[in-house]
Amino acid sequence: MTKALPERTLLPEHPDQLAEVRAFLDTRFGRSESATLASPDGELITLPAELLAGLRLVAIALAEGKAVTVAPLHTTLTTQEAAELLGMSRPTFVKLLDDGAIPYTRPGRHRRVRLADVLAYREYRRAERTLGLAELTKISEDLGLYDVDNYDENPGRQS
Repeated sequence: MTKALPERTLLPEHPDQLAEVRAFLDTRFGRSESATLASPDGELITLPAELLAGLRLVAIALAEGKAVTVAPLHTTLTTQEAAELLGMSRPTFVKLLDDGAIPYTRPGRHRRVRLADVLAYREYRRAERTLGLAELTKISEDLGLYDVDNYDENPGRQS
């Protein structure tokens, strides 16, 4: 059995240093695929791209004064874990599974979903929302709802 890694919440305690690290990572490793980490005794190791990307995300959030929680996610999730990741209730998520929106397995009594499938569904929904908003904006423009003449900058102001 695999030992679960602990969850760790990081709080921004050194804003000046964090801003410096963020700037360094942005300028030196903008889209780089790897970086090298040096130990105090000079030993070097190359960081893989996914670790560097995670480090950049943590540095950005902490530099902005946000707390960051680092927790491992298994490649397979329970329905509760997947629902939380998508920001919905477990019954709503189970309905998505029943409707065939996301593939799942049932190794025993409980369903399991692949993290990759949940993330793909989340991206699909984001793209769908973006298209819907673009369509709604076009309809509003066609109806003249975005005309500058119809917009009063100070609706509460009395003339």
